[in-house]
Amino acid sequence: MYDLIIIGSGPAGLSAAVYGRRAGFSTLVIEKNPMSGGQVLNTYEVDNYLGLPGINGFDMGMKFREHAEKMQAEFQEADVTGIRDEGDHKTVMTNEGDYEGRAVIIAAGAVHSHLGVPGEEELSGMGVSYCATCDGAFFRGKTVAVVGGGDVAVEDAIFLARGCEKVYLIHRRDSLRAARSLQQTMLALPNVEVIWDTVVESINGDGMVQDITLRSKKTGETKTLPVQGVFIAVGIRPNSECFVGNIAADEKGYLIAGEDCATSMPGVFAAGDIRTKKLRQIVTAVADGANAVEGVQEYLIRQEQDAAGNT
Repeated sequence: MYDLIIIGSGPAGLSAAVYGRRAGFSTLVIEKNPMSGGQVLNTYEVDNYLGLPGINGFDMGMKFREHAEKMQAEFQEADVTGIRDEGDHKTVMTNEGDYEGRAVIIAAGAVHSHLGVPGEEELSGMGVSYCATCDGAFFRGKTVAVVGGGDVAVEDAIFLARGCEKVYLIHRRDSLRAARSLQQTMLALPNVEVIWDTVVESINGDGMVQDITLRSKKTGETKTLPVQGVFIAVGIRPNSECFVGNIAADEKGYLIAGEDCATSMPGVFAAGDIRTKKLRQIVTAVADGANAVEGVQEYLIRQEQDAAGNT
């Protein structure tokens, strides 16, 4: 029986592990992948984390893991299949067996939807990005493309237009899904151009993005567009499938939890990209890890007080 079980070993989960051990909790981190760090492992360079400008994403993930190991958090590689509420404790079910904890923090993260086109995976972190606020600063004065038509895509185009020479918004339809106010702001920008009814066929470059191949959905014609960066904003999916049903989630599958990270299941907390929140960044995930452990401490104190009152 652990005091705290953490599901996921990205920035939120590893931060929670450090804070959990500092609070004196026996702490188990269950991670799906053999390497800790989450999405940050796929980031070539991180330039917006306080005190570590320009750090390689892989190196950052390893530093986070080393810190948690130094605090003597335990790690187990397994696929989590669900959580069962046992009242005074929770059972975390995995393909490697069941684990019991007095409290649980779900920090399983989220994954960006991909285009699935040639060159996307090969050039990820080398001009292909899924986060404009994370990587936009690397493209100042350059020409970039944003792929998508929702709020995030339009917000990304507006954000990038502040520093980039030219921003193309590539959208597969003839109208945008984004809020009208966002559309008006973007369309008024002189360095943003929308390319309608068009899909990306491939992302091209030798080591770095050099151009993209586009295909018109109306005519079928293809053309090459020179760009130095491609920002893909076609959706994000939380890794919450095995929790939805037992734990309240919004229409997109994000676990409903505020700044205290408490979910609808007592003793279970959600931290990082998997929870409902406005900004999903490394720094906010790390903060969630700390907040979630604070919630765990308060929850366990209440449990102990209730148990003492019933004896």
